[in-house]
Amino acid sequence: MTEFYSSTLRKTMRAYFVQHPKGPFTRVELTRPTPGFGQVLVRVHASGVNPLDTKIRAGKAAHAKQPLPAVLGLDMAGVVEELGPDVTAFHLGDEVYGMVGGVGGLQGTMAEYVVANADLLALKPNSLSMCEAAVLPLIAITAWEGIVDRAKVHRGQKVLVHAGAGGVGHIAVQLAKAFGVEVFATVSPNRLGIAESLGATPIDYRSLSPEQYVTLCSAGEGFDVVYDTVGGATIDASFIAVKR
Repeated sequence: MTEFYSSTLRKTMRAYFVQHPKGPFTRVELTRPTPGFGQVLVRVHASGVNPLDTKIRAGKAAHAKQPLPAVLGLDMAGVVEELGPDVTAFHLGDEVYGMVGGVGGLQGTMAEYVVANADLLALKPNSLSMCEAAVLPLIAITAWEGIVDRAKVHRGQKVLVHAGAGGVGHIAVQLAKAFGVEVFATVSPNRLGIAESLGATPIDYRSLSPEQYVTLCSAGEGFDVVYDTVGGATIDASFIAVKR
């Protein structure tokens, strides 16, 4: 038999509501949610904001729709305040993070509390602040899918990450490095040091053409994997840069 644990909490919570596409965030008082089977109530300490969040708010995210009015927000970090039945992976007071809501009618993370499926949470590393952990889930999932699940990078390869100092890009660089890959990253001139600090060889895409940095970095052979986080004209550069 699994016991139901709870802490003494207020019946309401503060949240930020968006009434219509591109609408302002309005602070409201809502009924505090209650966790069900397999769920956890988390007191939100920090909520991440991604480009996808802005698209959802604008009503332009066809693949991640959130009917408005709603509380938005995908990512968060916080502290476990209440456990639903059958939850054994977490305890009251655990610091956790995850991508837990904000789409498909689920309450988002721009609120004082959010109910999350326990399977979508992980314990927050002690080395990360709440703010640092709150910005990780979506970008880490995106980088992992490309670098690990799809490209299956491995030692001995050369990998190019476009916008390697950006949100998804800087995680993709670190993941590739963790798999023993030689990593290169296109960045703007003021971010060369960031890419280098993450273990990548920085490429100033404004001063070097794709043909030039392919010659410089791969002896003209091209990169085994190109991870494009930009799109548009950068896709054309990616086809020039990738090994045939």
